[in-house]
Amino acid sequence: MAAKEFIVAIELGSSKMTGIAGKKNLDGSITVLAVVKEDSSTFIRKGVIYNIDKTALCISNIVKKLTTILKANISQVYVGVGGQSIRSIKNVIIKNLPADTIVTQEMVNELMDANRNMSYQDQEILDAATQEYKVDNQYQMDPVGIPCARLEGNFLNILWRKMFYRNLNKCFDLAGVAIAEMYLAPLALADSVLTDAERRSGCALVDLGADTTTVSVYYKNILRHLAVIPLGSNNVTKDIATLQMEEKTAEEMKLKYASAWTDNGEIDNSLMLNIDSDRSVESRKFIEIVEGRIEEVIENVWYQVPSEYADRLLGGIILTGGGSNMRDIETAFRNHTHIDKIRIAKTITQSITTKDADINAQNGMMNTVLGLLAKGDMNCAGEEVDPNKDLFAEQKPASATTADIHREPRKPTEIGKGIVMTEAEKKAEEDRIRAEEAEAEARRLEAEAEAARLAEEEKKKDGGIGKILGKAKEIFKKLIAEDE
Repeated sequence: MAAKEFIVAIELGSSKMTGIAGKKNLDGSITVLAVVKEDSSTFIRKGVIYNIDKTALCISNIVKKLTTILKANISQVYVGVGGQSIRSIKNVIIKNLPADTIVTQEMVNELMDANRNMSYQDQEILDAATQEYKVDNQYQMDPVGIPCARLEGNFLNILWRKMFYRNLNKCFDLAGVAIAEMYLAPLALADSVLTDAERRSGCALVDLGADTTTVSVYYKNILRHLAVIPLGSNNVTKDIATLQMEEKTAEEMKLKYASAWTDNGEIDNSLMLNIDSDRSVESRKFIEIVEGRIEEVIENVWYQVPSEYADRLLGGIILTGGGSNMRDIETAFRNHTHIDKIRIAKTITQSITTKDADINAQNGMMNTVLGLLAKGDMNCAGEEVDPNKDLFAEQKPASATTADIHREPRKPTEIGKGIVMTEAEKKAEEDRIRAEEAEAEARRLEAEAEAARLAEEEKKKDGGIGKILGKAKEIFKKLIAEDE
């Protein structure tokens, strides 16, 4: 029987692309209905799309396979945005006002719009996280209704290279798959693995992926910093492969022997680790290779924590992702960062019901796509599929395109919280701004024309009065001359 209501999310990872379908229950739990994975290592590197055609084909294949399992067409999907070059940058917008002006929501919206319209070379603003507002000399989270003479908005703009952003949108357009919503994957992940206490008291969320490591710093429930480091667990595998072995063998050895931290006194200098039936490697050499790379990753993670928050992480460091499964990873982070409170987020906070072995393994590798699924609130189910029709022969196009879904631009207050506007939305927003500018220009020209007309009328009036006065003066002069 075809599923009538479900949510679909797709995560574009460096090693695999994952599609997931599930439904939310009344008690807040999630039932996963289907999971599909496709290898993406040949066209996505460090979370970034490099081959548009192959990526579009992979997206199409995932949607087709999910459609087969669900026995229903998929009308739209939720998408996670992440990968190399994502970074955050602070920005301040100031608005000077007459004394004792009461701040309105419109004024706040103007600050948001001004921040959103900031231009960064080759960079696209994916999201703008409001830090706080400064009303005269006091910081406020909600300045509306407060009288002041100076309003300052502090924002954290999250940027990504324009080329990467456009490639992502283009792939879904080519695949004929409509985007219900795009979310910043690190923020969707944070919402699903962090506790309220951790976000409030200050914490660093570290997602140890295959090709990248993402660092998100929170304090007082606000995202303070976001960065993606181009280092991941695959770098450990490649380092091991320098011991004259194939990467497949190196990966197997990493999973079997690797530890993020080993006490020097516990290393057996005589121990040899077997590579294959003919070769082996010294245990100490293997440990030094693994720990050297892990130390580099941790140092880069800690470098990304802003100095003003380094001693405020009372919530500690939360590790997740595939790399968090390495033995003694907590000890390695504790020793290099001197943060005692380390937690590994094996799964998301929502209750999950599923038969999928990878999700039930609770190893942190499915947390991001589950976080995206948890964000969904629109039904992605389309029409029921004809069981006699070959889905792979011809895919029924989505009932609506991304441009149809996002025809109307959002209000400033509707943007944020990890939501990334699609290219269709940005176009709608640009069209709206151009229309408003054209309308303002038309009003200006009309006002100038009206002012010119009134000036001409005044001139004519002044000219008529001048003539009358001139004649009066001539008559007066004649009268005086006659009297004399």
